[in-house]
Amino acid sequence: MEMFLDVICDTAVDGIRLLPFLFLAYLAMECLEHWTGGKMQAVVRKSGKAGPAIGGILGIFPQCGFSAAAANLYAGRIITLGTLIAVFLSTSDEMLPIMISENVGVSMIGKILLVKVLFAVAAGFLVDALFRKREEPQIEHLCERQHCHCERGIWRSAFNHTWKIFLYIIVVSLALNFVIALIGEEALAAVVLDRPVFSLFASAIVGMIPNCASSVVLTQLYLGGVLSAGALMAGLLSGSGVGFLVLLRVNGDRRENLWIFGILYVLGVCGGALIQLLGVRF
Repeated sequence: MEMFLDVICDTAVDGIRLLPFLFLAYLAMECLEHWTGGKMQAVVRKSGKAGPAIGGILGIFPQCGFSAAAANLYAGRIITLGTLIAVFLSTSDEMLPIMISENVGVSMIGKILLVKVLFAVAAGFLVDALFRKREEPQIEHLCERQHCHCERGIWRSAFNHTWKIFLYIIVVSLALNFVIALIGEEALAAVVLDRPVFSLFASAIVGMIPNCASSVVLTQLYLGGVLSAGALMAGLLSGSGVGFLVLLRVNGDRRENLWIFGILYVLGVCGGALIQLLGVRF
């Protein structure tokens, strides 16, 4: 019973932390649609080229609020695919708080964050160069799918969006937390430990679990000397916190969602392999 109460409390706390990011993201989208009108397309196209750089920097902040916000903005086509990928790749989730609590040196933390940002920004620009499509902002389509009644005002509409996606995150996260609690983080760690040859691929898979436990396990394994720097980076790059979970909910194109999932996994493995080949040590 104590375990179940802990899972419920942890899920509630994590969900509440996301609320400000979700609400601000939806409020910004509502403002763009209601106040900028036809000028929005021009603004987005002019500022969109720098999106991956901005997204890569914002993503390093702890917790996964920015990745959730980015998923919503991409679903409304306010940001490009490259910007979304940059945010997802640089998202630190629980890695930074854990390293700080373990009294890890500032030098190590700085190197990890710098590598994540540089790789995220480069990958974001590459994705935009290869796959960028000129699309109209689609905030109104997002509103139609979620039945938010935007005509009642931007604040009410933003609130409608927020509580619906918030409930979705809570339900799915609660289920994942219960599964992880029952299986145990040790079993999750064994996925990596028992397959050293495939540590990069296994770490990237663990990192993609839309739950904070994945970054916790990977960080602790690295600090314990079990994981290599490359394997750690593969897991941290592929992980996007609840960002991908939000994307599944708000982006109606299921094939595109799977494609994005695949891109993240491949980039995570490639980033980890690059660290391994270069012999980088944090």
